Amino acid sequence: MVPVFQHGKKALTLVILLSLLVAGCNFQQEKQRVSEWPNAVFYEIFVRAFYDSNGDGIGDLKGVIAKLDYLQELGVEGIWLMPINPSPSYHKYDVINYYDIDPEYGTLEDMKILVAEAKKRDIKIIIDLVVNHTSNQNPWFQEAIKDENSPYRDWYIWADEKTNLLERGDWNQQLWYGLGKNKYYSTFWEGMPDLNYDNPDVRAEIIKIGKFWLQEVGVEGFRLDAAKYIYPDQEKEKNYAWWKEFRKAMQTVKEDVFLVGEVWDTATVTAPYLQDDGLNSTFNFDLAERIVRAVQQGKDTGIVSGLKRMREYFKKMDENYVDSIFLTNHDQNRVMSLFKGDVNKARMAAAILLTLPGSPFLYYGEEIGMQGMKPDEYIREPFVWSTDKKEGESRWIVSKYNREREKIALETQIEEENSLYQYYKKLIQVRRSSDILVLGEIERSKVNEIGIVAFKRVLGNQSLLVLHNLSGVTKTFSLPEDESVYKKKFFTSDKGSADKLNRIVEMQPYSTLILAQ
Repeated sequence: MVPVFQHGKKALTLVILLSLLVAGCNFQQEKQRVSEWPNAVFYEIFVRAFYDSNGDGIGDLKGVIAKLDYLQELGVEGIWLMPINPSPSYHKYDVINYYDIDPEYGTLEDMKILVAEAKKRDIKIIIDLVVNHTSNQNPWFQEAIKDENSPYRDWYIWADEKTNLLERGDWNQQLWYGLGKNKYYSTFWEGMPDLNYDNPDVRAEIIKIGKFWLQEVGVEGFRLDAAKYIYPDQEKEKNYAWWKEFRKAMQTVKEDVFLVGEVWDTATVTAPYLQDDGLNSTFNFDLAERIVRAVQQGKDTGIVSGLKRMREYFKKMDENYVDSIFLTNHDQNRVMSLFKGDVNKARMAAAILLTLPGSPFLYYGEEIGMQGMKPDEYIREPFVWSTDKKEGESRWIVSKYNREREKIALETQIEEENSLYQYYKKLIQVRRSSDILVLGEIERSKVNEIGIVAFKRVLGNQSLLVLHNLSGVTKTFSLPEDESVYKKKFFTSDKGSADKLNRIVEMQPYSTLILAQ
């Protein structure tokens, strides 16, 4: 029998009482506690695909405003908006103007209203800041390529007689584009020429841009695209120095600015970006891969041991660092597709993510089980709000992977107490009900059972024992003697388990159990 989480009054009462008596938290259905920023549950939004407010088929900022109540009800505390600046592309990672909003999405005034309305709901907003490169249609680049004597010429990187034009990048991609004297460096593709950060005018302009969005618009920070590519690998020390310079400048405007960098690499490459007042956070790609692989295989793949090592290493760089954790994002195949549509596995991945330390980032549509596989357009399909494409649905692309609208649609899942959406919502509520789950460290558990991921979350002298059964079979096992003090259920997704436990634990397939002392 597939385990389900109970959403009835008795189960809710049990969660509230245990939250109050065991965890010492103020957990309420109507008003959840607000996490200590930036230790928050974030939600990544591709504006184009989210909600269309004016009927043109393209999601927009007013559409995000219209759905703030939905996000608040889900339990979201932070929003990451993918690029919103004017751009010639659908994804907008090639910026033409850093001081404005793409007309497809609205106006700067719309953005200011969004920030203000989000704050009313205790939701803070960070935006994608794409500063490794610009669009090749950016006026800076247009002037630079037309006039070798332009002051913007040195804002970009140009080949000379010593340049190796056959040089390849990290994924064996072409790096040099253009003709004659106008051969320029571009990490990603010819439409995105890299900026030259050896030029102090470039660094000053990017700092000016950052301050504008913090001070004039009111965002709380930035997701920093391609943070490791500001300088090439052989000049990585310059990368670290730049992000320290940027953070210091941003803190003159907003002391608690949140800077999370996309450094898609191993912990040893990622960690130095946090050192000595560098970035506040980086995305933990290694952990995401471990979670997905563990759920796919139905067994622990070193989630706890690997994460504990990483956290100890990161804390040597910055004891106040924030680990930005996630399952997949806009550059990766959607997690539900990786699980071949298996809702049980999607629940397990969500449960693991939302019980680990760090700031969890959810990719829009993940909570309703949206699917998608590359190319990129199809991992960014429109959010499925309704069963019959009612007003507000984005039509920016015809869905290839999310056509079973009756099954996926949010309006359906809201009405089903055991839906994936309701499970995500309950997990977020449980997380936010406990300081231990929000701020606690992770410690290994001595539980050693195949198919079980077990760990402790510890905050001061308080702790919780977290158990996830990733397997498709019932698991019965004994708690180690020194962990037998965990007898009270704080949370369970298995309706049949007893309220109090002895050392013997029985867990249904694909279930989660959190125990308190």
